Amino acid sequence: MSATYPSGEGTTFDHDYYKTSHIPMCNDVFSPAKTEIEKGVNGPNVAAVAFYFESMDALQSALGAPRTPDVMADVPNYTNIAPVMQISEVVS
Repeated sequence: MSATYPSGEGTTFDHDYYKTSHIPMCNDVFSPAKTEIEKGVNGPNVAAVAFYFESMDALQSALGAPRTPDVMADVPNYTNIAPVMQISEVVS
């Protein structure tokens, strides 16, 4: 599962808060097998994160975690950008 944050005029993003507070909360709530954080350098997004899960069942369980609303409520603490979510399957 990935979340990207498109850049645009008037957008704000606190990379430090994202890295030190929001993503650790996500990892605690979702328990992914692996997490990768990206800071946009050149391209359409200012940031992105990829959470890897062992299976679709593990992902569905993570999304249904009781503290998932807390994760979503934290978004305004680091950005005014609506995250673009995508669920993908790693094929290679």
